[in-house]
Amino acid sequence: MATGTRYAGKVVVVTGGGRGIGAGIVRAFERGTPAPIPLLPQPQEPRPPALLPQTRSPGSPTSPAESGGRALEQELPGAVFLLCDVTREEDVRTLISETVHRFGRLDCVVNNAGYHPPPQWPEETSAQGFRQLLELNLLGMYTLTKGAVTAMTKALALDESQYGVRVNCISPGNIWTPLWEELAALTPDPAATVREGALAQPLGRMGQPSDVGAAAVFLASEANFCTGIELFVTGGAELGYGCKACQGAPTSPS
Repeated sequence: MATGTRYAGKVVVVTGGGRGIGAGIVRAFERGTPAPIPLLPQPQEPRPPALLPQTRSPGSPTSPAESGGRALEQELPGAVFLLCDVTREEDVRTLISETVHRFGRLDCVVNNAGYHPPPQWPEETSAQGFRQLLELNLLGMYTLTKGAVTAMTKALALDESQYGVRVNCISPGNIWTPLWEELAALTPDPAATVREGALAQPLGRMGQPSDVGAAAVFLASEANFCTGIELFVTGGAELGYGCKACQGAPTSPS
């Protein structure tokens, strides 16, 4: 249950709440008092279909996302961490029913779960890998599939308005998260990659998970006459011009 003064007493589900942007969103809803805070579901990493999301073989490693969720559960009194694969309908049904069972209501869902793979050329991406990415990011409402997420947001906003339900989406830009750091580490010059990422915004810095969290709380608590909108949390990155062509791309007019 959220306890921040702007959304106090509301029950919030945050998918992917174990680390990065998700953890920032959880803390934003919790900020204010040390009472119980949002339910924290966390999707598993993509895995073979034979594995069940609620089970793990003895001795198998815990993912960073799961360990982060467990730690956040201990840090924030009253928080509940649940394993949930957002690409599995049964998991999502269980998540919602468990939330209502524990808290008696559900006021807000933040579909944050998603994945950003290392840079790949289209010809290096398998059809199965692409389908898995679309499934996770569309159902989890995350970054790579922003165009589809925006279209889905508008459609859901129209469909659900008859029930008094508002549907909005947040499009984050360069947000400094463990995933951003991990992807930068895969590049030839990580420091240069981070610097380039920071300078891509007119504000001259990357965003923080807390910036996205503040936007989520605003949409949930104060933007009461907003539905079907896309809120950019990008530091103005889309406003300026930057180098868009890949090195080695043809430069002739034809």
